[in-house]
Amino acid sequence: MARFAVELVFGENQDERLAVRPAHREYLATLVERGVLLVSGPYTDQSGALLVYEVADEAELREVLAADPYTPAGVVKETRVHEWQALMGTWL
Repeated sequence: MARFAVELVFGENQDERLAVRPAHREYLATLVERGVLLVSGPYTDQSGALLVYEVADEAELREVLAADPYTPAGVVKETRVHEWQALMGTWL
């Protein structure tokens, strides 16, 4: 399994994003139940969010991201993906 840190940069239309947010959070809850999403949350300034996923590979991650309701709604301006190697911490 591989871990990925994903940074979402939100677009300018906050009203659109807030309208889709309940479906987005419901989708994320299913990923938590499956053990795919380890942690997620928005930045306090509401400019974006950070999510950490554990999946087989980047191809699976791309499928997971494509199925997120935020994707077809077009409310994310940029998605930054980095494979992440966690070495220390209480999460491990």
